Amino acid sequence: MSDVQSLSRGPRAYASFVGIGLLAGLLSGLFGVGGGTVIVPLLVLLLHFNQRLAAGTSLAAIVPTATVGVISYALHDSVAWIPALILAAGSVIGAQIGTRLLPKISQTALRWGFVVFLGIVIVMLFVVIPSRDAEFVLTWLSGAALVGVGVGTGILAGLIGVGGGVIVVPVMMVAFGTSDLVAKGTSLLMMIPTALSGTIGNLRNRNVDLVAAAIVGVSACTTTALGAWIATLMNPMVANLLFAAYLVVIAAQMAMKAVKGRKRG
Repeated sequence: MSDVQSLSRGPRAYASFVGIGLLAGLLSGLFGVGGGTVIVPLLVLLLHFNQRLAAGTSLAAIVPTATVGVISYALHDSVAWIPALILAAGSVIGAQIGTRLLPKISQTALRWGFVVFLGIVIVMLFVVIPSRDAEFVLTWLSGAALVGVGVGTGILAGLIGVGGGVIVVPVMMVAFGTSDLVAKGTSLLMMIPTALSGTIGNLRNRNVDLVAAAIVGVSACTTTALGAWIATLMNPMVANLLFAAYLVVIAAQMAMKAVKGRKRG
């Protein structure tokens, strides 16, 4: 911890925090994700944060980033407000279940399972191109399905630390038929209460570097709106192709963790 603290106050680290934030914010706005898939590995690789501190710092940085993203998508009327809150409620419950299941389930098996899930999603993104005019119709059935998606997302977040956007965005497009913009805006709104809840717990356990989180979060806010604006300009097919490429990177990261975990085992 002392190495992290001394390094995290040096000029090189401040510059790294800003750079990480700028990249995470752009991807957050472009794909409707929190940016943790960028923030966590870069904090670990560049600044030698331990995994737990990096994850807690990333979650805190996501709160302002997602807020700016929601505002950006809301300006284009691309946020399904009530579905997002249903997803968030399910996710908060699911995260508690996931953390309780953590000691009982094989991390390696879970990671390989998630890689397979991402593989299916990547294929579906080439098959299902949602219309930009598609709207989310909330019914009792779709509402119940949203609760299930939220709980499942939360459980995975608690078990393997995967952010909600990587799951929620493709599921809303493929399973619920929403436009890619509505899926992204709704995903970002769902993250805010989830990230707040997790950050409060992490603060109690001292798993957040507040200085790093503030710099990364504020830096990310400056590019999130740009990413969201670019998303509105892109053809839906191009947007799906870019999102599929992003998911390939996430799947590769998860597969590497699974291989390392198996070797340790």
